[in-house]
Formats: sequence, structure tokens, C-alpha cells
Amino acid sequence: MNVLIVGSGGREYSIGLALQKDEKVTKIYFAPGNGATDNIGENIAISDFEALAFFAKEHEVELTIVGPEAPLVDGIVDLFKSHGLTVFGPSKQASQLEGSKIFMKNFLKKYNIPTAAFIETDQFEKASSFIDTMQVPIVVKADGLCGGKGVIIAQSREEAKDAARDMLSGESFGDAGLSIIVEEYLDGYELSVFAICDGDSYKLLPAAQDHKRLLDGDSGPNTGGMGAYAPTPLIDERLYQDIENLVVKPTLAGMQEEGMPFEGVLFIGLMIVNGEVKVLEYNVRFGDPECEILMPLIESSVCDLFYKGATGDLDSLEIKMSDRHAVAVVMSSKNYPYKSSVPAEIIVDDIVLERLQRDAHISYAGVNKEDGVLYATGGRVLLCIGLGDTIQEARDTAYLMAGQVHFAGKHYRTDIAYQALK
Repeated sequence: MNVLIVGSGGREYSIGLALQKDEKVTKIYFAPGNGATDNIGENIAISDFEALAFFAKEHEVELTIVGPEAPLVDGIVDLFKSHGLTVFGPSKQASQLEGSKIFMKNFLKKYNIPTAAFIETDQFEKASSFIDTMQVPIVVKADGLCGGKGVIIAQSREEAKDAARDMLSGESFGDAGLSIIVEEYLDGYELSVFAICDGDSYKLLPAAQDHKRLLDGDSGPNTGGMGAYAPTPLIDERLYQDIENLVVKPTLAGMQEEGMPFEGVLFIGLMIVNGEVKVLEYNVRFGDPECEILMPLIESSVCDLFYKGATGDLDSLEIKMSDRHAVAVVMSSKNYPYKSSVPAEIIVDDIVLERLQRDAHISYAGVNKEDGVLYATGGRVLLCIGLGDTIQEARDTAYLMAGQVHFAGKHYRTDIAYQALK
């Protein structure tokens, strides 16, 4: 089977790595890919959806997997399907679960899915009045896509009002912030849960935990994610049942009721508050860096998982997960997330330790290649992934691998998975 992966980050690289090991996959294309994905498949410099669909037909691509949220929200799945192509991902309508926080929150309210109390508005006066009734901290969110940066956790009512004013004026996030959500702050711990969906059925993957803050101890600014681990011990069978019964099943039923059945990856950002699940947000694709740790834990055919998800046949699939653990440590560039950094050559030591050869690998993200040399050019440059029989073992392996990677200005957290190990 020929497979096309749309995207250019560590998430797409990791999906490619998993597919490369699948005997059902003949050829992998990346559009556009990054400086390292050409080690796995062929990079295609096509961004126009119509031209990409034509390429897929011309090259007998039997499955397209869309990685990032932006092309999903822009309707790439609908266009590919109109050409008779098999594509894994939600429709443009269904992608509103991520593309519009207001749509998402109103959906949660309509179908009685547990979430934080909120209002949605495009009027500063309404936002301000609601803020005056709230306890701090207060969460203010831009409605549209902001690359994971459209959420402000305000430590005072004045700060919340300033954030609302800046968003509604277009100053903070442009058109994405012209409508906002103001909601209560939930005090608990976060989990990332992923369901592979085909509109009717779903397969739940092990819960993961992401580390959003730049610095150790969950300090510093929010980022796209500085590391993750799975499965997490911060969840038990009762919580899994609650997630399925209170969130996943009503979400799929609700999306059918709305006339937009959900197909693809349903990424549920959860806060566990006093043992109860609350939905923080939905995303309509794999998280990054969570994808990088989940892919190597899937022992059954990853190709089958995506193909059956795209063709409404998940019920017939038995998914087999490893009983091991995975930890990913993100290496970022010197100035991330504040501004771009000067490109820096990446040097990886020869891997001689059998442990690293067997249980570690690198997933490349923000990299370019010139004359066969890889350069760090993005904010999040690469991820060092370690596997182990315990979280501690997986974490130690990931950090061993991190010690083999060098580039000027490299930064990474030293405490990934600390919540599971403390």
C-alpha cells in the first residue's frame, strides 16, 4: 500500500516510522515533510490540496493520513473524499471541535459532557461582568486556532480583563480572538486521551501525560509540549470507564446527531478534579509529543488502524498494545518559544550502547537538510524517545539518548514524567 502523510513535524515523522515497519506499506510520501523524513519516504513539495489529491491519484496512494489541525479545519478531508480517495481524518465540519472553541464548549454543554463553567462572547462588557463574578485564576481562550498559544490563565481579574480586551481587539491573535471563551480554572492534573474513530466505533489508546511548560517543575511559558510519557499511572480502570461513558460515547453520538460523524483521531484534553473527569478541550488529530510515544507502543498493524478508521471498519480490528512504557524528551532551539533561532548543525554520536540501539530512537521535527547535513531550524527540533519495562527505565533511556545529540543552543527539560515518579 502506498501512503501519503500530510505534515512536517515530529508527529508525522513518528507515524512514518511506525508505517515503515509495517509489511503492508510499500511506499511512504510526505507533504511537505522535513529535513529528515526523506530517510523514511519521499518528500513532496505540494501544498495546494487539489494538486495534492491529483498527486495521490496519479501515484496510486491508497491511504492519506493528515497530521496537523490546519489542513483538517481547512477541509482537506472533504476534498480528498470528493476525488474518491481514502483519507484518515475528520471532515471540515467535524473539525470545528478543534477549530472553534466556542463550537466545542457549546457542544459539550448541549450533550451534557462534563467541562468547566463558561461563557462565550464577542463583547468585552459581557466578558468583564462575568470575570467580576469569578474566583481566580481565570481562563481566557481565543475561539480560533492559535497554534496552541490562544489560552491565557490569568492570576487576577484585571489580568483576565486585559487578556479579553487584547483578544477581542484583534491585538493578541488576530481574527482567531474576535470571539472568546471565559471559563473557570480547574485545579487538578491533566491527561491526554486519544480515541481512533470511524464515525460509529472507536479504539481507545493508553492515556498519556504531556509537559507544556518550557522549564523544569512546570515553570516558564507554555509551549507546544516539551515531553510526554505513556501509559500514565495517574489513571485507573474506573477513570477509563468514565472517559468512555461520559465523554467518548456521547461525543460520537452527539456528532452523529449534528450530522457530522467524527472520523479520525479524537484527542481529549482532560483535567482530573477530585477523581472526576472534566473536558478541557478537544483536538481533532494526534497530540505532539504524545503521538511520538504512542506509535511505538502499538504492536498491531498501524496501517490497519488508520485504514480501518478511514473506511468505517474499526469494529473488525483487534488492536494490540505493548505492556511497556515510552518517554519522549523534546529538544528545542535556543530562543524557543520567544523567537526563532539561528540554524545550528545537529550532530548525533555513534550509538554503541545496545540499550539505545534496541530501545531508543529520535523523531525529527524542526529540521532542514543541506548537502546531507541536518540543521536545527524550528522551535521544537527533535524528540528523544526511550522505551522500557517501567516509566523510570523508559525515562532513563530517553535521557541517555538525549546525551548523544548535540547542537548549539539545545534546550530540554530534565524532569519529564516527574509526576509519575515522585
